[in-house]
This record gives sequence, structure tokens and C-alpha cells, in this order.
Amino acid sequence: MHADAHQLSHMTVITVDGLSKTFDMHVLGDTQVTGLSDVSFDVREGEFLAVVGESGSGKSSLLKCLYRTYDPTEGRIVYHGADGERREAVDLASCDDRTVIRLRDEAIGYTSQFLDEIPRVPAVDVVARPLREQGLSTDEAREQARDLLERLHLPEELWEAYPATFSGGERQRVNLAQALAPKPDLLLLDEPTSALDPETRQAAIDLLREYLDDGTTVVGVFHNTAVIEAVADRVVVLGNGALQGIVPIEAYEGAVVG
Repeated sequence: MHADAHQLSHMTVITVDGLSKTFDMHVLGDTQVTGLSDVSFDVREGEFLAVVGESGSGKSSLLKCLYRTYDPTEGRIVYHGADGERREAVDLASCDDRTVIRLRDEAIGYTSQFLDEIPRVPAVDVVARPLREQGLSTDEAREQARDLLERLHLPEELWEAYPATFSGGERQRVNLAQALAPKPDLLLLDEPTSALDPETRQAAIDLLREYLDDGTTVVGVFHNTAVIEAVADRVVVLGNGALQGIVPIEAYEGAVVG
């Protein structure tokens, strides 16, 4: 899914400007560890921006700052809203928690390789929950949830089972389905396919392509070069918390993604 394969807008969705994140390591005598250092880039509407780098390069810290799981230490993360809405410019680095929660509900989705299970809630209802919160009936929400789980090759006998009992790959499928279900304007993906077999990974790629075609903008951390080459438009390369470069997918030659 390269830039010529789906419609990219010239509109900027996210502007990252001078983003830094340091961590106070109290167990190490209040030593400060740098997670991100002066990172700047933008994300265009409808594009898939892949983030790569060696382990510890700051990839997950970047996504968690974008989703405001982490409070950035310095810099701005301006979310410009999606086309067709009342466009707003919100600095995700400094806005109040209420605004963050509203944007998570209305516009920004996030998924990691780890599923936060809700005790004693079946997989189909985990996926259906954000749809019900959008106003769909329980039946409609469950129907769409079942369709996503089927597309991601989760066996039907697991749909009514509790994800706490699932394998890592099965949990990833539930997690990705839950993030995709409400069709967010901006989707943040942190290694969502790392435990999937090749066939299921391809199904996930096909699903992401559909969402890109429908206008969802994606920022995703991936280790798998084949996935990056299949879906990304540009690649952000991080190293030691700093931006090493941004390359179009045509020029990407498998920079270190360990």
C-alpha cells in the first residue's frame, strides 16, 4: 500500500515538533533516561507512517506520547482533526485530560501487542464495546465484531470465550479488531502483528489497506519488513530516541527494525 495505491491528502493530521521524553528512574537514584530527544515530523491525512528502529530506540515511547499515555517532557504534538469535521488544532502534549479522553472516544485509536483484558467479557463483546459506545445496538455491534474477528481468522469457537485464556496471537487479533471497529480517524499501532502467523498477518494487512482507503491515517510500529513494505507510505527511523531520518517507502531498504 504505497502512496500511489491509495489517495493521500495534502492535509496534515499530526504535527510533531521538538518532542522529547525523559524518564526519572527512582530505583537508579533518580537518574534521568532519555526516551525521545527533539523528534519532529508530520503525518499526512490517509497515509501509513511506519516507525522503525532498534530495540530501545524510542518507538513505543513515541506512540505513547501521541496517545498521551505518556506526558511529553518538551515539544508539541498538534492534532489537526480529520477532513470533513470541524477542524481543530489540539496540542496533545499539553491539553487537559478531558480533551484527551474525548479525542480517544471520537477520533484516535490505539492498539499494542498486549491486550488489556476485561475480566469475564467474551472476545466478541470486547470488540463490540467501542461500537456500542458510538450508539450501535448490541446486536449490530456484535455482528460487526464477529465480522472483524472472522476477517482476522479468530476461530469461531473463541468468539464467546474470554481472551484471558487466549494465546498471544489470538489476543493480538482481538486487540486489533477492537481498535479497528470504531473506524478511528487516526490509528496508532504498536507491534499489532508480532505474534501472528503469515496467513493471519496478511489478513490484517488486507484489513488495514481497506481502512486506509476509507481515510484512516495510521502511525504504526512494526518489526516485520514485509509488513512495512506492504502498507507504509513513509518510514520514520529512530535511534537512541532521536530521529535518524524519514524515507519514502520506495527508498526504504530494510533499515534496522530489531
